[in-house]
Amino acid sequence: MLRGMLSVTRRLVLLAATVFVASWAGAAAPARIAGTVFLDANANGRRDPGEPGVAGARVSDQAETVVSGPEGAWAIAASRGHGVVFVGAPSGYRARPPFWRAQPAEGGGALDFALERQAPVSEFWFVHASDTHASPASVDRIRALRALVEERRPAFVLVTGDLVKDALRVGEVEAASYFDLYVGETARFPVPVWSVPGNHDTFGIERERSGVDGSHPLYGKRMYRQRLGPNYYSFDHGGVHFVALDTVDVDDQWYYGHVDPAQLAWLESDLAAVAPGTPVVTFNHIPLVSAVEPLAGYRDDPPAPTLIRVGDKTQFRHVVSNVGEVLARFGRHALVLALGGHMHARESIRYEAEGSRIRFEQAAAVVGPSEAGTLRMRSGVTLYRVQDGGIDGGTFLPLDAKR
Repeated sequence: MLRGMLSVTRRLVLLAATVFVASWAGAAAPARIAGTVFLDANANGRRDPGEPGVAGARVSDQAETVVSGPEGAWAIAASRGHGVVFVGAPSGYRARPPFWRAQPAEGGGALDFALERQAPVSEFWFVHASDTHASPASVDRIRALRALVEERRPAFVLVTGDLVKDALRVGEVEAASYFDLYVGETARFPVPVWSVPGNHDTFGIERERSGVDGSHPLYGKRMYRQRLGPNYYSFDHGGVHFVALDTVDVDDQWYYGHVDPAQLAWLESDLAAVAPGTPVVTFNHIPLVSAVEPLAGYRDDPPAPTLIRVGDKTQFRHVVSNVGEVLARFGRHALVLALGGHMHARESIRYEAEGSRIRFEQAAAVVGPSEAGTLRMRSGVTLYRVQDGGIDGGTFLPLDAKR
């Protein structure tokens, strides 16, 4: 039964990816997009007679966020997104995969999202993994992660970027093969896998090495979106609001930690549809805050120096350089945990701020151990327990030793 469900899921993702390429290569984005969020009672992915609309779902084109009405209808008057639209299910429901759709060309019809019922939960577990660097050489590491997930049975897995070995410096065929491997392997997991892009997942931008022109239809984040959907989005589970951020920005041929203005505007739009006081967890690749860089030591030399010059400003490269702007968007919302990757180290930092307590935590690398100065960092993931909206300190689960 599970194998059949996964097969259907893979076909749906591949169909969405095919439509995405056609949409991207075609006419400009339509002036208006609209559709319905509905309860898919017979689990066939289509709205059939008698299947009711679902109110209170968030729908976003990565620029604007709207909430579905009493009959499940939603509309965005003038889409300014990146070619994909996603749904965030309200309490008591979850989205049937995939949770995103390629935005159709003008006149391409309605975008409907199928939901299924989900019993409310007050206690659950989730796994934070990162830096899988998928390739034939590392596939056993991803399968070790899957075995751990099959053993622990969390509600879902978060993977915070560098999903593939390399899309930065290689051509389309090689980069696509790594993405296809990652998508295929994670489709076999028994629980949902929520991914965000890392610097290695940004296709072709180191053009002198990749030989890829900036006009390539999958250049930059577009290859990621083709296969995995939105590069930033949100979902809810067990009374917690999870926000996936894309913290990898690009200046010419170089990546750096930054959240661009369009994403900051989307974040405000997303949080405006969330009840104040709801616990919020962010997850992204380049960390909002980290202390690992001093352990490794300052670097001037390429390919990944500590600082980068963007325009007329020198910025940190391996943490989010405008973290203050990001945190300011939360306002009355309780950001309780910010998860990151990139550093290949399990790290936990806590700040006792006025009126709030924020934890910034990074996951170790799935791909293998790493070094930071004189320290050798273990490979593994972190298991978190959530109970009544409170999140524990996490349990490190190594991938290279008996647990």
